[in-house]
Amino acid sequence: MSGDSQPTGSLEVALQHAARLLSSQPALAAEQAAEILKVVPGHPGALLLRAVAQRAVGEVAAALAAIEELCRRQPGWAEAQFELGVTLGAAGQGEAAIAALRRAVALKPDLPDAWRALADHLAGAGDTRGADEAYARHIKAATHDPRLIAAAAALVENRIPEAEARLRAHLRIHPTDVAALRMLAEVAARLRRWRDAQALLERCLELAPGFDAARHNYALVLNRQGKAAAALPHVEQLLAKEPRNPGYRNLQAAVLVNLGEYAESARIYAGVLAEFPQQAKVWMSYGHSLKTTGQSAEAIAAYRGAIAREPTLGEAWWSLANLKTFSFTAADLAALRAALARADLSEEDRLHFEFTLGKALEDKGAYEESFRHYAAGNALRRKSLPYSAVDNAAFVRRSRALFTREFFAARAGSGVPARDPIFIVGLPRAGSTLLEQILASHSRVEGTMELPNVPQIARDLAEREGAAPGVGFFEAVAALSGAELRALGERYLDGTRPLRKSSAPFFIDKMPNNCLYVGLIHLILPNATIIDARRHPLGCGFSCFKQHFARGQSFAYALEDLGTYYRDYVALLHHFDAVLPGRVRRVLYEDMVADTGQEVRRLLAHCGLEFEAACLRFYDNERAVRTASSEQVRQPIFTTGLEQWRHYEPWLEPLKAALGSVLTAYPDVPADVTIE
Repeated sequence: MSGDSQPTGSLEVALQHAARLLSSQPALAAEQAAEILKVVPGHPGALLLRAVAQRAVGEVAAALAAIEELCRRQPGWAEAQFELGVTLGAAGQGEAAIAALRRAVALKPDLPDAWRALADHLAGAGDTRGADEAYARHIKAATHDPRLIAAAAALVENRIPEAEARLRAHLRIHPTDVAALRMLAEVAARLRRWRDAQALLERCLELAPGFDAARHNYALVLNRQGKAAAALPHVEQLLAKEPRNPGYRNLQAAVLVNLGEYAESARIYAGVLAEFPQQAKVWMSYGHSLKTTGQSAEAIAAYRGAIAREPTLGEAWWSLANLKTFSFTAADLAALRAALARADLSEEDRLHFEFTLGKALEDKGAYEESFRHYAAGNALRRKSLPYSAVDNAAFVRRSRALFTREFFAARAGSGVPARDPIFIVGLPRAGSTLLEQILASHSRVEGTMELPNVPQIARDLAEREGAAPGVGFFEAVAALSGAELRALGERYLDGTRPLRKSSAPFFIDKMPNNCLYVGLIHLILPNATIIDARRHPLGCGFSCFKQHFARGQSFAYALEDLGTYYRDYVALLHHFDAVLPGRVRRVLYEDMVADTGQEVRRLLAHCGLEFEAACLRFYDNERAVRTASSEQVRQPIFTTGLEQWRHYEPWLEPLKAALGSVLTAYPDVPADVTIE
């Protein structure tokens, strides 16, 4: 050996040289490994190195044959199992890849690259929880600082307060530690503090633009905040490096769903399923994309595919029920009852089964038993989704106090004068999807979806620096200048532009919760159309109660909360009728059903649109529809749903009591409407 202690000319030097060539010249690395094998046939290190190089140059079949043979000879070698997993992934054998990667980390738990690859594959397979755990193990295995090891261990074991405290202490001393920044972002994400997670990951990428794991987390956080257009370029950047990475592909499909690109999303899910055919959650996501584009038979087949692979996946069963037009068989009913009898069913699955069985029994006319299951599902959901009727009433009370005639008059001429948006507000299940489908059948109107942009603007205003809890939104709105109001209007239009796929001059935003932000909408978009979709309080209230919403409707899981929310909503919209006369057009669901032709003409006239017969044939419109009413609005209007709540009237007393005079006066507004 030479004076620098390197074993010149030795086998080790040759292997080191070949390994160095892997990243820049993999073909030469393969040749070097082949030369070593001529001298030392069957050398495990050289065989592994040659297989890695073959995969790198695209000779996946040869690499796979070689690495499988090596693993047969040395089944206990973690690094070989890791390379087998990566190569299987490159060959499109996703589930076999997961099995090999699991063997690798079982053999060597401190193998960080294997944990990361396993996390990517689990994410691609739709196993979000498993992916999160594997990513946390990757962080722990990749970290050598004892303080970060302790924080990572706390993260793995879901000891979130401890993990956060350790990471913040570490970052006070080492503020540019990107691994710690990413871990703290993971803590924020688990606590659903999305803005904090976004800021931390932006700092990560500012310090280390090539930190792909942080970029993946960043795209995920953006998408979960409704910022799909901002997330997509980051996903595409990751895919440019690793086009077959299943985690990236799954995220790409989810982002495309939020951008309204449902057909492309379905295509990607189908590609992932070709590699991960046993992954129930991917089948379910595939079904959602198919359902949205009106391919109901294909969607049912996909949901059935999910159930066949994971019979206790409650959300897949609920996805069938949520079609509203699907009929469960006797065998299905038996399976639903058997699932609910299991002691090992997770709470999340259980609540989906409760809602599903409630719907199945409703269709069979077994209303009392149906209600029991709806009530059980709601009780489970309410436990995990806190809601304060007092806080909502306080918000409405402050809205009425701030948004006066004088307040609006002082700000006349502010905002953006664009007439593009048509807002449909109110409660869910009040007929808003029907109105959207009617309007979107007009040649000058584009239907989009329930857009998160206005609620996000409201949250940002509420969270301005120094804002007081509970009143920050109102303080911020009161302080906005004319220029700031215009900037917020432009922000809304810019943020919704990626979702507009046609050249139609008008588009629909049917986020029902925007009923809380009518005042803000008027200030930033004074010429936008606002339509209040209203339905009988018992018909609307019970329809909400039996609907398991994916997110955003936390008032809908108790009859008392539904009643007080409906009452508050009526009071708030009544206030705007008084201070902005004629600004909001009210459309009663019952009137639309009773005299569709006349109501459609009135609606179009209010929007400044000429009558088009296609609006009466809205059910022929093949546009994508994401809401629970997607299948119903692909049929002519029917009257059977109007009185469906009467089957459940014996159990609706809490709803009636909370509604009070709003129920007896409907459709008029009683004189005593107040916010307690």
